[in-house]
Amino acid sequence: MMSAHHGLFEVSPASNSKATGPEQPSNNPGAPQVHPLSSRTPSNEHLSLKYSLLGPSLTKSGQDNVDQQKVSEIIYNASKGSKFFNNEEARDKSLTEKINKILARKRQLENLDLGPELRRADDYIAELELGRDLSQVVVHIDCDAFYAAVEELDRPELRHVPMAVGKGVLTTCNYHARKFGCRSGMAGFVAMKLCPQLICLPLNFEKYGAKAQEIRAVLAEYDPRFESASVDEAYLNLTQYCEDNHIDPEEAVSQLRAEVHERTKITVSAGIAANAKLAKIASNRNKPNGQFRIASDRQTIMEFMKTLPTRKVNGVGRVFERELDAIGIKTCGDIYAHRAYISHLFGQKAFQFLMHCYLGLGRTKIQPAEDYERKSVGTETTFREISAPDALREKLRHIAEELEGDLQRTEFKGRTLCLKIKLHTYEVLTRQISPPFAVHLADDLYKYSLPMLEKLMKEIPGMKLRLMGLRVTHIVSRKKPGIDFFGRHKIPTPTTNTNRPSTMKDDDGEWEVWPESEFEEAARQERNDEMNELEKLSQEQEHVNANNPLNPANSEIQTQDPDPDPDPWICPICSLPQSPDDSSFNSHIDFCLSRQTIKETIKATAPVSMISTSTNAKPRPSPALASSAKNKGKRGRPKNEAGSGSKDNFEKGREKRRAFFFSGSGA
Repeated sequence: MMSAHHGLFEVSPASNSKATGPEQPSNNPGAPQVHPLSSRTPSNEHLSLKYSLLGPSLTKSGQDNVDQQKVSEIIYNASKGSKFFNNEEARDKSLTEKINKILARKRQLENLDLGPELRRADDYIAELELGRDLSQVVVHIDCDAFYAAVEELDRPELRHVPMAVGKGVLTTCNYHARKFGCRSGMAGFVAMKLCPQLICLPLNFEKYGAKAQEIRAVLAEYDPRFESASVDEAYLNLTQYCEDNHIDPEEAVSQLRAEVHERTKITVSAGIAANAKLAKIASNRNKPNGQFRIASDRQTIMEFMKTLPTRKVNGVGRVFERELDAIGIKTCGDIYAHRAYISHLFGQKAFQFLMHCYLGLGRTKIQPAEDYERKSVGTETTFREISAPDALREKLRHIAEELEGDLQRTEFKGRTLCLKIKLHTYEVLTRQISPPFAVHLADDLYKYSLPMLEKLMKEIPGMKLRLMGLRVTHIVSRKKPGIDFFGRHKIPTPTTNTNRPSTMKDDDGEWEVWPESEFEEAARQERNDEMNELEKLSQEQEHVNANNPLNPANSEIQTQDPDPDPDPWICPICSLPQSPDDSSFNSHIDFCLSRQTIKETIKATAPVSMISTSTNAKPRPSPALASSAKNKGKRGRPKNEAGSGSKDNFEKGREKRRAFFFSGSGA
């Protein structure tokens, strides 16, 4: 793809499609798409950093005419010198070093014969094509700026002015605010610099939950087993509904959207396609209050994916986007030309994920989120035929190490270890063993799986394999319950992944999982980390403002305070220093308790969330907290000072925040 260097970023022509979920594109098909510079030089040292500071919601809809270079400069200058900025700068340098290593490795590979890798990739593509399912009607429903839309129902005057929900960090902006560059996942004080007239409202999860229940009732009439994906989106399979009612999918979705609006006064956008991946992409094509269908035929799907920027695929975050961009993969169509390099540069899982992206393949099974209880953790790899015993053992060792990494990340161990192989005849065999203890380390995984492989090699002389995998079942969480603010041990929540895709086959030997699972999880975690860092940035800014003698809001307090240099009080929740007076300290505690409540709720309902955690929660904590902190200077209060009322309100707050969609922010 040809691109021109325009100042801060590389700008390349946009495709005619939209992005996914929290990373949506411009609504204008002809609008330029922004790409980061792949490497750092003395002249562009901070260009990639400025691109990164634009945040995970850079391509949110409603920002067609926003000058992103101006936005990046404002964010850069507003956050410069903060811990957030320093962390982002360190991450950017680290990523640049990683990309330089990737490019060096690619140059080495260009001097090698990659014929075998090309044949392997082509075999895998051919195998995937055999499993393409075009028979289903999958729909992705996405509420338009959900939190903001709900608030506007109570205050209609806000529909015509820039408005956002969330104060420390924005969770949703209406479309008037987006024209200024404001978007979800942006620090509130930065948004105010972009749009001084921005009105920021506190979060009200009880209100959003009630409205979500209304939407849920409508969706259930079309698909009783719909799958909620986040606070403002859901997947439905309308195949049966369309057949039973002799109705076209587009007509059915138009009818659904009209009914949602009539009964809830909330507008939704929708995507219709043969699988969940495509439906999610399509739902952003005609936002807000629109729908788009990708026809269920291979040629249309391939043409659609050919020009689709990689960032618009759910599972490709800012980091992976920049790595792919560095080697020349800007669109899903570019993946094919680089198919021989991908597994060497990014690993086998990335290879499988990107091949699915190139082909426009995704899961078709839609089911309630609570059905996605994780029962195993596994990994597998496809390769050219291998028969040499030493090569098979080496491959097993490599897979054991990869599985250890997965188990470390997910914090599980398993009581049962399963080995899976696929012969050159495509026959699949599985064997399992129960080690004397739950395993998660590579040495143990290899030690107990090797005898199973050796036995198979004896049973099948000259055995030739083209796939090998390991998984653990009967899994046990290795997460420690921890202790919450009130000194109680936290009860581990069920190991449920609300977005974990279904297996491609039933659990009878074919246990591949759709490869986007881990990449979608990684992208969500990337957004989560961003939100956490932005919360810290907002608190830093609050502290600076609170202690700024030139701030008029502080003049009265400074006049009344006889202590010229009072020691700050340390917040027992966020550990940041606060102004040493009862009123402001208790106000800050309100904010932190609210954020802690939201975090606990998110952990209880969905592993990953983009919900911002700034709000003014009630009831207020006991004044004893401020007194204890002032007198003792400790981070936490004694157990006997926790207060049963606070505990009751804490638990009550958790229940109030269990919206029917689990996490996320309005698009």
